[in-house]
Amino acid sequence: MPLGETDGSMRGFTWLILARRGAAANTVAAVAVSDSKEVVIEASPEEVLDVIADVESSPKYMSSQQSAEIVDTDDDGRPRQVRMKIKSAGISDDILVEYTFADDVVSWSLVSARQLKRQDGKYTLTPEGDKTRVKFELTVDLSVPLPGFILKQAIKGAMKDGTDGLGRYVLSVKEGGR
Repeated sequence: MPLGETDGSMRGFTWLILARRGAAANTVAAVAVSDSKEVVIEASPEEVLDVIADVESSPKYMSSQQSAEIVDTDDDGRPRQVRMKIKSAGISDDILVEYTFADDVVSWSLVSARQLKRQDGKYTLTPEGDKTRVKFELTVDLSVPLPGFILKQAIKGAMKDGTDGLGRYVLSVKEGGR
């Protein structure tokens, strides 16, 4: 029986729905995928911001980043443009991103890449006593075909690294390690 027809029974209709759902789960991601996650880190916003601004150390807590090199800095000496080698979900790329720093927000946007059309990220820091609530937001749009569930899995890993990994690294820096 072709994938658009049933034999009229409830069983045939159920098979049709399941077949279409399975096909949808394995489709290639054609749109940007976004996610966000929050974590509370036992450090001041300044301590968290200092670690985020140390972009050359980001591969220590972001498993998808192989390396990060500052290309240009802003007037305050913080990274403005950063070249990164990334690898995630079987895709490797050399990307250039541009950072923007504000008092409680660090954001970046893709300038150039071979495998990505878009990458926008943002950390928002909110003081909570002697701790900091960190909200990490990320949007990625690929130039190459990749099944949607694989891209979502890669984003989920980036969310974990960008929050939990960042938190562990902030604490290790705070305790004197880098």
